[in-house]
Amino acid sequence: MSKENFDEIIRKSLEIRKKYHELELTHHGSEWTVEEDALAYLTDAGLVGRNIMSQQRRWPKAGSEEELEHKLGENIWWLIILAERSGIDIKAAVHKFLTKTEKLL
Repeated sequence: MSKENFDEIIRKSLEIRKKYHELELTHHGSEWTVEEDALAYLTDAGLVGRNIMSQQRRWPKAGSEEELEHKLGENIWWLIILAERSGIDIKAAVHKFLTKTEKLL
C-alpha cells in the first residue's frame, strides 16, 4: 500500500467509521456512542501493549507481529475518529502537541 498524506488517511478513516455505524444500526438498532468508541479504543490500546510485550519476548504469544502492526494502525484510526466525534481537529492537535513539546525540549 502506498503511503498517503494525513488528509487522505483522515478522509478514509471517517468513511470507514460511517460504514461501521451502518453495521451498528443493522445489528443493534443504534450507532455506538462516543463513550463506546472510547472504550473500544482503550481495548485496542491495551492490545498494543500486550503485542509489544510479545514482540519483545516478555509475553508468550506466537504470531503477534502482524497483529501488532494492525493494532497500531487501528489505534491511530480510533484517535482520528475520537477527535472528529469530539469536535477536535486532529491535525491541529498533533501540530500543537509537537510544537509545544519541541519548545520544552
